[in-house]
Amino acid sequence: MALPSFNWWGKGSHKGTPVVVTMENPNWSMVELEAPSESDFQTSTVTQEKARGKNAKQLTWVLLLKAHRAAGCLTSVASTLFSLGSTIRRRVISGQTDNNDSTPSTENKTVKTRFYNCIKAFLWLSLLLLGFEIAAYFKGWHFGAPKLQLQYIFTVPFGVRDLFDGLYTRWVLIRVGYLAPPLQFLANVCIILFIVQSLDRLVLCLGCFWIRFKKIKPIPKQDAIVDLEENGFFPMVLVQIPMCNEKEVYQQSIAAVCNLDWPKSKILIQVLDDSDEPTTQLLIKEEVHKWQQDGARIVYRHRVIRDGYKAGNLKSGMSYSYVKEYEFVAIFDADFQPAPDFLKRTIPHFKDNEDVGLVQARWSFVNKDENLLTRLQNVNLSFHFEVEQQVNGVFINFFGFNGTAGVWRIKALEESGGWLERTTVEDMDIAVRAHLHGWKFVFLNDVECQCELPESYEAYRKQQHRWHSGPMQLFRLCLPDIIRAKISMWKKFNMIFLFFLLRKLILPFYSFTLFCIILPMTMFIPEAELPAWVVCYIPATMSFLNILPTPKSFPFIVPYLLFENTMSVTKFNAMISGLFQLGSAYEWVVTKKSGRSSEGDLVSLVEKETKQQRGESEPNLDETKTNILREQKSRQTKHNRMYTKELALAFLLLTASARSLLSAQGGLELGWLPNENFWQRGLAESSVHRLLSSRFRF
Repeated sequence: MALPSFNWWGKGSHKGTPVVVTMENPNWSMVELEAPSESDFQTSTVTQEKARGKNAKQLTWVLLLKAHRAAGCLTSVASTLFSLGSTIRRRVISGQTDNNDSTPSTENKTVKTRFYNCIKAFLWLSLLLLGFEIAAYFKGWHFGAPKLQLQYIFTVPFGVRDLFDGLYTRWVLIRVGYLAPPLQFLANVCIILFIVQSLDRLVLCLGCFWIRFKKIKPIPKQDAIVDLEENGFFPMVLVQIPMCNEKEVYQQSIAAVCNLDWPKSKILIQVLDDSDEPTTQLLIKEEVHKWQQDGARIVYRHRVIRDGYKAGNLKSGMSYSYVKEYEFVAIFDADFQPAPDFLKRTIPHFKDNEDVGLVQARWSFVNKDENLLTRLQNVNLSFHFEVEQQVNGVFINFFGFNGTAGVWRIKALEESGGWLERTTVEDMDIAVRAHLHGWKFVFLNDVECQCELPESYEAYRKQQHRWHSGPMQLFRLCLPDIIRAKISMWKKFNMIFLFFLLRKLILPFYSFTLFCIILPMTMFIPEAELPAWVVCYIPATMSFLNILPTPKSFPFIVPYLLFENTMSVTKFNAMISGLFQLGSAYEWVVTKKSGRSSEGDLVSLVEKETKQQRGESEPNLDETKTNILREQKSRQTKHNRMYTKELALAFLLLTASARSLLSAQGGLELGWLPNENFWQRGLAESSVHRLLSSRFRF
């Protein structure tokens, strides 16, 4: 009797004797039990062969589909790279780079490219060293290979090894003996500066926390409020709106200032127009004339000789004889829109405080969520106002005037020498000179004035260049005056070390030098080290503190770190230009505006003015809307540019990261004693140096 086969589960008709088992009151039943038949053994082989053929065809189709997808992916990648290369070539040929900017500039072309050439030299050197290290890695110069340990390198005679081994050995000797010590010294200096600046920022944050905890804020005296509200005592206020070719925003700023809640007999508005475009001048004149017909005390002033940029413009506005009748002057840039109660919330702080020379309000931004760039700017400026300005205003009554959204006592301006055109930061200049004459400043964190942020990187970069080069110009000019001033030693120390050196010079210096030069160089010269807490932990903590005033920006903490790293190039270049008076130090470019104020805000201003002007003809709101939309549509479309300095720095950091990855895979370096202490590591390095120098002498 033949043994049954166990392939009875194949397809086919099942034959056999069914067995049914039943039970009384069963909880379960087994319906059928079958035994395999002989026909199952005959059909199973054929079924298996058909299944094999079917599986082979399916596998072939799957492989063909995957190959097709891979080919499509490669094609798309190739086409993307080709289009990217074509775009780069087209922009370089058409001059759409920062080296071929069509914007008028007084900057020397040689000076402009000097910094870029330095970064380019570092980039080419890093690429050369990366290729050298990759070749060494594939030649076996790493500690991962079992037979190529460090001792093996010295046991093989020099003549046996090829030219590359000799060159790489000499490179290691130069690296250990000549390059690592000065690089480590420079790294240590930058680390000390980094720690000092981080402590300063931490103290500022603690001061801000203390202000919030104790709910400290400047409060005007009660009789000053009573004089305004009950007695109707309103001092004479002059309002200045300096502008230059800013046709996108002139309407909203003039409308906002004309709607300030202040008696019309006690206020005069000066529109100081430095525009050199005839069309823009005509538009601003028409806007001023319209508000004059509506009853506003507003005048239009245009300079024939436009010297001194904004400082010269403000100085000319203060030169008129009628200015002597006014006690205070409020300044608003062309894109600023003060609230109607702005003067009522700032002027009372001067009452019975004869030593207060300036009241500064905080900025708020109508376009802070427009794009990633405006979000990151909002982080920096929110920290500046919430922490730096507020803490300095509360504890030492001194901070840098922000150039707008502030009210000055005219007496303080006159005693301090007035507006000077010697730097590109006339606002900081007048603030420093006023502080040296004993005037105190008040910062109001709860009084906000709306304005715009630059929405393009080109406009933001030029703005930051002016903001970081001007303080260094001013420091060189004001240092003798600060030393000779009759103020306390603490105020001199604060102004020289904290205000100028630490926050205006040291911060951009170490930001660029430490993280954009020294850190990449330590990847190629691993004998010079940077601690992990310097590279990772402290920068992350400082970024966390910077974002605290804007909690909604926490998702952007990583882009913020990269953004600050990129901007360090511009800030460092500007700082060096201002410190050594290079060609770009005195360059002034008006920050381009986009007119992002909402149409509803402007219409509400017009409607409010209509209610106030009884018996006057109602302004045409539809015409106002049409003008606003026409001005917004008339803005020229900007082409994207290639910023060569930033791109060169990015490729430099990318090259350094590739070298770091190579080291992580076992690349040759003398950091092979991670668990040893400092003295053991130094002994090991000196031993290697002696072995190399004894075998391979120059």
